[in-house]
Amino acid sequence: MVNEGIRAREVRLIASDGSQLGVKSKQEALAMAEQQNLDLVLVAPKAKPPVARIMDYGKYRFELQKKQREARKRQKTANVKEVRLSPTIDTNDFNTKVRNAHRFISKGDKVRVSIRFKGRAITHKDIGREVLQRFAEATQDVASVESRAKMDGRSMFLVLAPKTDK
Repeated sequence: MVNEGIRAREVRLIASDGSQLGVKSKQEALAMAEQQNLDLVLVAPKAKPPVARIMDYGKYRFELQKKQREARKRQKTANVKEVRLSPTIDTNDFNTKVRNAHRFISKGDKVRVSIRFKGRAITHKDIGREVLQRFAEATQDVASVESRAKMDGRSMFLVLAPKTDK
């Protein structure tokens, strides 16, 4: 809240340079802000009494938006790519899928490795779990297992995330 929008009768006032001016009435605080051609901005409305600061509100809003833009620029979004296997996958197909996963992970994406069980193959979940385990071991140099192999309907999946060097 700014200037006339402040409802409190008394406010703890902070000057534009950051020094404490003590508890003042709203009118007194507004007059001081007006004198300096600045705004009276409520910074802690829940405090007893509420804390108000004398500042240039337009400049404050601009700086805040600038910080938010910078934070969005630095934010990294991780896409989730999917690699599908079958419980009876052959060696060369398996190696191709591992290479694809390596490529995705090197770009910084997470990889969801899934096995779809068709027909009666669902009775051999242990074979699917072994394939996923083998896949996780094949990519352990660049990725870490984010979530272990688990069933979801007729498919089993695990999620691999890029290793972070810290």
